[in-house]
Amino acid sequence: MPEGHSIHRLAAQHSRWFAGQTAQVSSPQGRFRGSAALTGHDFDHADAWGKHLFHHWSDGLVVHIHLGLFGRFKTYRGQPPAPRPTVRMRLVAPDRTLDLTGPTACELLAPEEMAAITARLGPDPLRQDGDPDKAWEALQRRKVGIGQALMDQRVLAGVGNIFRAEVLLAHGIHPDTPAKSIDRTTWHAMWATLQRWMRAGVKSGYIVTTDLDAQPGGKQRPPKRERLNVYGRADCRVCKGPVSQWETAGRTVWACLRCQAR
Repeated sequence: MPEGHSIHRLAAQHSRWFAGQTAQVSSPQGRFRGSAALTGHDFDHADAWGKHLFHHWSDGLVVHIHLGLFGRFKTYRGQPPAPRPTVRMRLVAPDRTLDLTGPTACELLAPEEMAAITARLGPDPLRQDGDPDKAWEALQRRKVGIGQALMDQRVLAGVGNIFRAEVLLAHGIHPDTPAKSIDRTTWHAMWATLQRWMRAGVKSGYIVTTDLDAQPGGKQRPPKRERLNVYGRADCRVCKGPVSQWETAGRTVWACLRCQAR
């Protein structure tokens, strides 16, 4: 599932490509029932909150998209090919076409319905209104480990399994450490780390948590194995020790028990 930086990157691209344009919207698959209501309207802008993408249209109409595990966008310049039967939403503007396939959600909402979705989400480190103290207060109410709490989108929006593993390693915290035991100073440091990594990810399109290429554009795209310190690895890139993994709440947890002692 894409993590929050990917969704913010899509929002920036869609705003750049379509803002101010009148577009035709269709649903070749037939499962996006709001498509007919959008044709002829102007695309205003796109924004993101965590893993949720919102397309804002004239007259206050909003399309809510959640890619989930299988959602994908594909873009075409010039004349697009005939849409595949699996395309949930096709957006056609004068110079570009956008196809969406496989999302968990693609629905037309009124502004108050969008507000109900965002009200359930925790603060997003990539948003201007992201408040680390609000997330910390939510952590103090959780009885689970910090590793599980970081994946709770009601606590913190946009962080997935990769950022979860890497930020805990960076701050030497075992994933099973009680969430409510994380002090405010430590949490603010973790928030700042996530902001730095996620902002770089919006620019580059991929996650780098090592020092190799923390700032996109400085070097060519690093090999995938060199971008991360612990996630998906057999050995910790920091101490060279073995990486442990186990299941928590249905997701695999990655940690170095040398660097992240209980």
